Amino acid sequence: MAEDEIVQFDNVGLRYGTDREVLSNVSFTLFPGRFYFLTGASGAGKTSLLKLLYLAQRPSRGAIRMFGTDVITLPRDRLPAYRRRMGVVFQDFRLVDHLSAFDNVALPLRVAGVREADLQAPVADMLEWVGLAQRADARPATLSGGEQQRVAIARAVIGRPDMLVADEPTGNVDPEMALKLIRLFEALNRLGTTVVVATHDVHLLRKVPDSLIMRLDKGMLA
Repeated sequence: MAEDEIVQFDNVGLRYGTDREVLSNVSFTLFPGRFYFLTGASGAGKTSLLKLLYLAQRPSRGAIRMFGTDVITLPRDRLPAYRRRMGVVFQDFRLVDHLSAFDNVALPLRVAGVREADLQAPVADMLEWVGLAQRADARPATLSGGEQQRVAIARAVIGRPDMLVADEPTGNVDPEMALKLIRLFEALNRLGTTVVVATHDVHLLRKVPDSLIMRLDKGMLA
């Protein structure tokens, strides 16, 4: 993999158990600082591909290199260091139920060892940006689905990751907020983060003129 490539998939296949492959012969390269949309019909394999990207799943075959390292043969105890270089927005949010919106967003900074005095302002700013400044003390159970989605996005981008992976990040918000969130991803992208957004919303694809579009069809890149 060339030094300026952040991700390289080479003939990757993925199957669950003995079922047929959900991804077949997937090959692509992601470059630093680019914005990618991953699109395709429901069931095309978008979520499975993202699981490989954020190292939650190992492929059944093929080669994957990330940040210059073969991550397939990487010992499991070294994977967390690579995951910390990514921000992930899950479809099911995965917020920590007993933490407030503020503390959920602050979690990546605390894990990274940022001092409390240094994280107060950026977390507050991020919550304001996603329209939740007045909900900073709210627990996830008291937030709507759209509000939980925005907390999850704020948590994913607060640490300015090298790569952001987002699975249908605008699925639970109205069109105005969806556009605002895409603009947030663009701003992060301009700071150098590689952004990968999986979406079935074709209207979003036109909102980022310089984006690159990857289309999945029945587990294969079209």
